Amino acid sequence: MGQIVYECMMSLFASLCFGIIFHVRGIKLLFAGLGGSLGWLIYLLCAAPFPASAIPRYFCATVGITIFAEWCARAFRAPVSVFLAVALIPLVPGNGIYQTMLRFVSEDDIHVYSIDEAFLDVTGYLGFHKCSARQLGERIRQAILQDTGIPATCGLGSNLYLAKVALDITAKHSPDFFGILDEQSYQATMWNHRPITDFWRVGPGTARRLKKLGLETMGQVALYANPERLYKELGIDAEILIDHAWGKEPVTIADIKAYRRRSHSLTNGQVLPCGYTPAEARIIVTEMLDQSCLDLVAKGLVASSVSLAVHCSVGEWGQALFDGATVRFGAPTNARSIVLPRVLAAYDRMACSDAKIHRVMITCNDVQEESRVQQSLFEGCDPGLERERQRQEAILDVKRRFGKNSLVRGTDLMPKATQMERNLQIGGHRSGEQ
Repeated sequence: MGQIVYECMMSLFASLCFGIIFHVRGIKLLFAGLGGSLGWLIYLLCAAPFPASAIPRYFCATVGITIFAEWCARAFRAPVSVFLAVALIPLVPGNGIYQTMLRFVSEDDIHVYSIDEAFLDVTGYLGFHKCSARQLGERIRQAILQDTGIPATCGLGSNLYLAKVALDITAKHSPDFFGILDEQSYQATMWNHRPITDFWRVGPGTARRLKKLGLETMGQVALYANPERLYKELGIDAEILIDHAWGKEPVTIADIKAYRRRSHSLTNGQVLPCGYTPAEARIIVTEMLDQSCLDLVAKGLVASSVSLAVHCSVGEWGQALFDGATVRFGAPTNARSIVLPRVLAAYDRMACSDAKIHRVMITCNDVQEESRVQQSLFEGCDPGLERERQRQEAILDVKRRFGKNSLVRGTDLMPKATQMERNLQIGGHRSGEQ
């Protein structure tokens, strides 16, 4: 009984933490956390009637959470996703699967790719386990099934790319849920596979550009007689695509583990609900710049430059266009009075008068901690910037205490503005915050 109480308390704590990250506040946060604790309690209590498999336990717990979330949504007049997304956190089996893999492979040779996928370099473990790579993969699959009740799929390849393709295309359509590829078998079996979007890193946009060149399979890409045209169409991505067309991937898990970014960035993007005129989109850019400056101040960061990207359409047939600009500052800054006028001036220079703007992206480049920026000995502290900094910190304090919409600018009240609505969203959906 004590162990059950302990695990339920930990589930409550974990759910509350994620609720805070999702900006759920007040009494709704408490009930969302209780939903997570309730779901885990149901999971534990179902262990007795369903000892052989965890799948029925997950099902019962999910049903219980769903009913609880629906009741909370009606009681608090809030979207059900506010309670459901938070309450499901303790049931996510990713940690259990990861712990199972650690019994076979060191964490230094595991790269977690997503919540349900991971790359494992098993080269150095075959002698220890006294088995082949295929046999080790089967052992890991069976262990995951025993520990979590979740059937796993395995792709085995001679490099990261081939392992991913073996998983996505071969294993998921194989009766034993196992796929194996090397460069020779890849070229023999995958070169004529369609659609090309089934392959890793080939999305609909890349497929459309390849189709313009008459390329619809990986074999056609590999044997394409004019690679210069491919580079002109895809840029540096063409080099990666050509390597992948031949089944080659030079990057290893060791390279991924050793990678250290030389610079950091902070990005704020928005897909607009309809085509905006340049004047209307200017309101959105202003809101996003305001928010980016506040984000920098809140995190104690400054940026050396800001990049603005605008996706729009022109003409009766809506021809897609892209335009962008990068504004560099004399010294790293997070001051709105410096960032806003310069980036808006760049926007005014590039905005097309008859365009309909559909997407805006703002990136603060070369972000670094403000405390590490060296100040010039010949520049005194600007009183105006100091007052602005105090004003930004006061705005952040009010928003933290009373909600993001407790203090807004006049721009946010204009008809086409979106910031107030976005302040009430989690991942593009209403959070239930009023």
